[in-house]
Amino acid sequence: MEDEMGPGDRNSKRGWEITRRGFLKTMGSGATIAVTSGLLPMVDTAMAAEAKPEEIVRVDLLINGSQYHLMVEARWSLLYVLREKIGLTGSKVGCERGECGACTVLINSLPRYACMTLAVEAQGSEIVTVEGLMDGERLGPVQKAFAEQDAFQCGYCTPGQIMAADGLLRANPSPSPDEIRRGMAGNICRCGAYTHIVKAVAQAAELKREK
Repeated sequence: MEDEMGPGDRNSKRGWEITRRGFLKTMGSGATIAVTSGLLPMVDTAMAAEAKPEEIVRVDLLINGSQYHLMVEARWSLLYVLREKIGLTGSKVGCERGECGACTVLINSLPRYACMTLAVEAQGSEIVTVEGLMDGERLGPVQKAFAEQDAFQCGYCTPGQIMAADGLLRANPSPSPDEIRRGMAGNICRCGAYTHIVKAVAQAAELKREK
């Protein structure tokens, strides 16, 4: 798996490199975010820091272009709220500790682990789940490419893989194969469909450019 998908932790000319998985694992509930580029937004964690776990608070979440007004416990993860309170079950429950990537969503166009993000942290941000990539009843470019390239077996990790790919292509519309592998390094496919995943992301890049 590491040879296919995780070269980001190897020594480079710069001496070291942060993989997407390593970066996302630092962005858990209420964690301080080190801003390493102009593309990285600061997440407002003030409410998360002040609220007690058992407190019920109001959150206003913008998800797939729709506004949701909810009463949540301050300790609830975004993944829990998406699945159990809103009914968007495309984001999957995997390891629940920021390692597998099955729950990946986009927050302000950046891939984030929903299991490691509090719902209260996501206020004021634009959240996109795998359901939000659909064009009406038609598959979006990344979804279509994954289907055409057979980039899955059991399919459980596929929603997270698709969201990671879409986030990568928003930042880099024409990634090289190595850039694809690094960009997808935070998502585990236990079936081992990595070769097809890389091909799917490359095809998705072409489809997005054509669109």
